Amino acid sequence: MSMKTDAELIRAASADSDAFAALYRRHVRAVHRFFSTRAPSSAVGELTAETFAQAVLSLRRFRDEAQGSALPWLYGIARNLLRRYHESERVETVARRRLGMPIRSYDLDVDDSNARLDAERLSPTLAAAIDELPEAQRRALQLRVVDELAYAQVANSLGCSEVAARIRVSRALGTLSRILKGAV
Repeated sequence: MSMKTDAELIRAASADSDAFAALYRRHVRAVHRFFSTRAPSSAVGELTAETFAQAVLSLRRFRDEAQGSALPWLYGIARNLLRRYHESERVETVARRRLGMPIRSYDLDVDDSNARLDAERLSPTLAAAIDELPEAQRRALQLRVVDELAYAQVANSLGCSEVAARIRVSRALGTLSRILKGAV
């Protein structure tokens, strides 16, 4: 089947699923790349799959206008899906704003989930390590990392220079890193 043109594969696809599978394999990367530069990464796989699903449903509407290549036809389907996707996202965003709802992504972030699990596991060790820090370093770390203050504000709170505040935070982080490396 690899020697057949896309047009021939499409004509055969209504009776032969292998023909459409060959067309899919031939163009899936190109369609995926098309979406990867135009849509959020969380939607790329779904949009790619939907492009080929729509192609299967519209095999009879294919017109060979590119000397046997189906790629322009697939890109046309992809452009329509992308337009509908962005329109839907825009409508949902406007509706959320009108209702005062926060605009968030609810996609599962596996790396973030794993980091949270690691943090939970290391929490007792981290708490013990923080308790071992000298008071000045512990307080500097609290202000900078937990309270998320700028170094100028940390220095002001500690009554020291900004350089001294940076050194205290750096030393605290270094100490915690050494302790936690032994715990992992």
